[in-house]
Amino acid sequence: MEPATARRLDAADVPVIDIGPLRDGSDPVAVGRRLAWAATEVGFIYVENHGVPSSLIENARGAGLEFFRMPEEAKQEAATNEFHHGWLRPGSTKMYDDARPDLKESFNWGIERAGDEAPPANPLLGPNVWPPRMPSLRDAVYPFFRAASACAEDLLRGFALGAGLEAEHFIHQREWPLSRGSLQYYPPPPPEASGARFGVAPHTDFGVLTVLCQDDVGGLQIRRLDGEWAAVPPIAGTFVVNVGDLLERWSRRRYRSTPHRVINSSGRERLSLVLAYDPEFETLIDPATFPAGDEAPGDPPIACGDYLLWRFRKAFSYRR
Repeated sequence: MEPATARRLDAADVPVIDIGPLRDGSDPVAVGRRLAWAATEVGFIYVENHGVPSSLIENARGAGLEFFRMPEEAKQEAATNEFHHGWLRPGSTKMYDDARPDLKESFNWGIERAGDEAPPANPLLGPNVWPPRMPSLRDAVYPFFRAASACAEDLLRGFALGAGLEAEHFIHQREWPLSRGSLQYYPPPPPEASGARFGVAPHTDFGVLTVLCQDDVGGLQIRRLDGEWAAVPPIAGTFVVNVGDLLERWSRRRYRSTPHRVINSSGRERLSLVLAYDPEFETLIDPATFPAGDEAPGDPPIACGDYLLWRFRKAFSYRR
């Protein structure tokens, strides 16, 4: 089957949830219950009233397009370092062992230390790499990273409350989070690309939670429980939020990490703003802490950072 085949989205496929009452404290438990239901049934959610100003989004998007339109040699000056920060050229990512490399290119960064602060020593916390020929990129994208991180923490409070846990259950270790901001650029597929080439091949996200701001191009698709692919079109003013593998594991696999893919068949360039939220390296992802009566936890505990390192080595060619 041609991989671009995906039916139109039904209203029930991906719910739209207003998280305003969670953010302002007026009705956090009710929102949490809706989030928990959506995470259990679908794993993908449109989020309204996310709290990230449109000006931050527009600034980050404009700067991202400017960066990816630069010559390759200029982008190569900001090539990815050992901490997974910087530019990844097209073909650098393979989402599963037998997949062909993805067509997308990306630029990633993490938390910036302030002043003389020294982050804990681990393989995923280190300096960012900003392009020498475009020093303005940092100031354009880092505010989005901070605001989207606050949104992710609000959402994780909701997921905890919806499961009957303390609000800070998933984010109690977050002084030095492993979160990555990412600009993900999808060029129109080249004429010679076959139907087996994806912007991003079918995959699930590695970490705890993904917050995605789509542009108006579209191309995101999710796999439903019946195996069909359904398009997740942009809805103005919303973010798309999805459960990652670590949150699925942490929740005794109650919250669903749903396979998804990106196919840019629009003939236009596509840019997504992404926040991949993860807490600190040593955070113990322990399913036994998630309520489930007498049910066995299933997965053994694992440190957040150890799991991410394992997945990064499989997915990113530069780490091999």
